[in-house]
Amino acid sequence: MLLYRILYIPALVLALPYFAYRMWRRGGYRKGFANRFGILEGVPPRKPGIRRIWIQAVSVGELMAIGPLLRNLLAEKDTEIVLTTTTSTGYRLLNDKYSEETVWRGTFPLDFWACSRKAWKLLQPDMAVLMEGELWPEHIHQAYLRKVPVVMINARLSDRSFRRHYKVRSFMRSYLCKLSAILAGSTTDLKRIRKLGWLPEERILRSGNLKLDLDQEPDFPTEERKRLLSELGFANLSDESTDIQVLLGSSTWPGEEAALVQSYIDLRKRFPNLRLLIVPRHAERRKELEADLKALPVQTHYRTDRKQAPPGTEVYVADTTGELKSLTRVADLVFIGKSLPPNSGGQTPIEAASMGKAIICGPQMNNFRDVTRSLLRENAIVRLQSVEELTAQVARFLENPDERLAMGQRAGAFIDVSRGAADFTAATLLELLNQQD
Repeated sequence: MLLYRILYIPALVLALPYFAYRMWRRGGYRKGFANRFGILEGVPPRKPGIRRIWIQAVSVGELMAIGPLLRNLLAEKDTEIVLTTTTSTGYRLLNDKYSEETVWRGTFPLDFWACSRKAWKLLQPDMAVLMEGELWPEHIHQAYLRKVPVVMINARLSDRSFRRHYKVRSFMRSYLCKLSAILAGSTTDLKRIRKLGWLPEERILRSGNLKLDLDQEPDFPTEERKRLLSELGFANLSDESTDIQVLLGSSTWPGEEAALVQSYIDLRKRFPNLRLLIVPRHAERRKELEADLKALPVQTHYRTDRKQAPPGTEVYVADTTGELKSLTRVADLVFIGKSLPPNSGGQTPIEAASMGKAIICGPQMNNFRDVTRSLLRENAIVRLQSVEELTAQVARFLENPDERLAMGQRAGAFIDVSRGAADFTAATLLELLNQQD
């Protein structure tokens, strides 16, 4: 730990311009900023007989995934939750979504010993939980000093992360051996983590993917769909019926928005009822998107200007945060972002699949390799090999609504039979807690 502590400050200083730029660009970092230095206001005192679990979920995706897990943990009446996050968007969501499930919410402290130690003294958890790729040596060491179990849940390693960790596996093992258990989100992740040798194999388990346990969406009535289409400027509320078909670009990255708009332009004469809804992964890209799209001959509206778009809108850009799930409901088919070169890794197809949507993705889905493979096996997703195939595949789905609906049904069925990670994870965490008593 001494070497890590010595190197942390110069590394932080070197990285500060990059993170300062990101914070300025995304905004919203003033709220909870003092938490980063271990200054935590309003932390309630510990109650006798009540066990406290501190869960760190880095951002929106992780926070959306833990709802079922929190309910399972809180079914034990002697358990309470402290929840932290890292990003400004995550901070807004955890306060909006989990105020009733948690006794305290805030921003995760810097992994510097003084900040981490101060936060630990105030929160005094009986267990610490890290999600996915969150590896914080000082945080883990503070738990080790207090004999508090630390568990990494829904653990996953991208191709790039695995290669990077493998090069320094001996160094990583020296502090990750302090973890009590690792629950891998997939078979691929399980094999990779065991190969890295962070823990004995019996302490590295496969839980399944928590994101597959998303809360099921209620029915989407026709009137509610008409209301949302009207808000997007795609239809009028006065219309008795609407045949509008919505292509959604879900969590798109640079280059993908222009490709989707170009496909829309190529198809709109053949399919006059087609409309395009784009939800960029990073809402702060508004100016960049305007520069990319302004020369294209379409009527575009940005949600940050006003939620209600004018009638006749063809392309609606939802440049906001935390609304992807609700907007996905109106889509007829979904393109998964970060999957067309030069982007790589892919965003999650799970949300769209859980709603029974027909899904298209590019060739680069490495971050969700196991889920994508499973959907491909079930014929529940279409994977393009290049951007040139996008227009033809969208046209195919529009021309064959029965095929589109059947694919969506297969995607929804796959999600239904794949649930269970929240139950397994909660049971494992509670068992480890009971061993501490």
